[in-house]
Parts: sequence; structure tokens; C-alpha cells
Amino acid sequence: MNVLLTVDFSHATSVVLQEVARRTWPDNVRVTVLSVVEPSGLQAVPDLVEQVSEHVVKLVQNATNALSSRGIQAKGLVLTGDPKAIIVQQAKNLGTDLVIIGSHGPKGIARFLLGSVAKAVVRHAPCSVEVVRAPVRERPESSGMKILLATDGSASSLHAARVVAERPWPAGTEVRILNVLELAVPLLETPYFDQSAMEAYRAAAMKRSQDAIAGAEKILTAAGLPSSESLSVLVESPKETILNEATQWGADLIVVGSHGHSGLSAFLLGSVSEAVAMHADCSVEVVRSPELQSRDKAETKS
Repeated sequence: MNVLLTVDFSHATSVVLQEVARRTWPDNVRVTVLSVVEPSGLQAVPDLVEQVSEHVVKLVQNATNALSSRGIQAKGLVLTGDPKAIIVQQAKNLGTDLVIIGSHGPKGIARFLLGSVAKAVVRHAPCSVEVVRAPVRERPESSGMKILLATDGSASSLHAARVVAERPWPAGTEVRILNVLELAVPLLETPYFDQSAMEAYRAAAMKRSQDAIAGAEKILTAAGLPSSESLSVLVESPKETILNEATQWGADLIVVGSHGHSGLSAFLLGSVSEAVAMHADCSVEVVRSPELQSRDKAETKS
């Protein structure tokens, strides 16, 4: 498993490093610690560029040493340029499976973990992206995690379930499977539904939700992960429904697919996944399936 870990001089970096260090990873995990020197405004002062670069190299070295001390294979990489473009390009170059990035960073020279950068990486990276935030609850290092898996039964959300199932997690980890039940009458349909048509529509919506939960639950059960289910009637936006569920349950991590069903049954479309990643109180991983991404590129070209 190849992980690209982004760092800067902000407090977000210490949060990211602590979270990565305390996680349970596959034995074959390899972490590349990347920091980007953004040269904007520094060209007129060559000595300052050199000083900043030296500090960044030391920052990356300290981060790799911290991970190595925990038995994680890590190497450092320092590059210069536009952070948004470089992070995405390095994810491609390194065959990265997961980019880990902080949610915010400081203003000024060292910044590149600002929300706008994290948002761009979530949107354009060729792989899964986790936006890490400080834990919302006190959790001993060896204790289990609370993972909220939002699913709509699409291929993307089932892939997200498989990603969760395939990774090692601390003992006592619990996964809650969330599906949003949409009972509103489709706007494109005639508003003059009779009672039997309404009941048929609601029954179909309920079955879609139950099937979505059952599909994810089957994958998690096969991996021996304890899971529970939550079916919420959509009364707010999908984003708010997911965020509220995570807050009320005290989730440590939200996992969502990058794509959903097309049409009215969708709630894990890219815009929703992105919004959840940007606004959650806890860490969020947006899982991207390479197969689905290849399909989307092919459809775009045709």
C-alpha cells in the first residue's frame, strides 16, 4: 500500500502525524512524506528561498523519523511549485493508493494545507484521499475506532466498503453503515400520485436502502468487522444528514465513495463527498475506485 502524506509547518501536520502513527497499517505500507515549497513572493530574495527550503527539508526528515520509529517504512520528498498541482501529480507518479492531507494550514509562505488545497486534492487526485482532523473524542491509542460508512449501494460505495474491510483496524473498531432513505416524490413525476402509487414508490425506496445496507454489511461481516446499521429519512441535504449522524454517534472517521448512483437516487455524488470532506468535525476518507475513474475518463472522451 502506497501512502502520500503531506506536511507543512502548521498544527495540522502534528495532528496528521499523530493519526498516521497511531493507525494500524498493512505490513507492506510505504509512506512518502511530501512537503511543497511555494516560491510565490520569494524569487526576489534568493537567500530566503534557500532558508525556507532548509527548514522544509528538516521538517520532512523529522516526520519520516517519527514514522520510522513506529515501524512504518517512510521516505521524504521536498518539491517546489504549486501545491495543488504537485500533490496530485506526485500521487499519479508514485502509484499512490491514499493521499493523507490536513484540513487547514497557516497563512503565508509555508501554507499548502489550506482548505482550498485539500478541496482540490479531494477533487482531482487519482486515488483515495483522507482529510485528517484532530480527534473529536479522547481515544487511547490502542482502542478501537468508530467508522461511519455512508453507502447508497452504488459500485463506488461498495468499493469503499471493501477498502474498509481490507485494512487492519485496532481491536474494538466498529463500523456503522449509513443509508439515507429518500421518500420524497420525484419532481419530474406527476404530482398527482394516488395512494397505491405512493406506497409502491416508498416500498421501492425502502428496498433500495435495505439492499445498500445489506451489500455493505455482507462485505464487512466477511472481514470480521463488527457493524451496525442506520437508515435515515432524508429531511435535510445528504451532506447534513451524514455530518449529523457522524456528530451524534461520535465518529472518528467518515468513509464515503467518490461517486454514487446517477439520478434521483444519488447521494454520494462527488459534490456531496467533497462537501462532507470539507465540513466534517472528524477525519473523512473519500474512496476513489481506479476502475470507476477509468470508466469516467472513457465516457468523457466518447
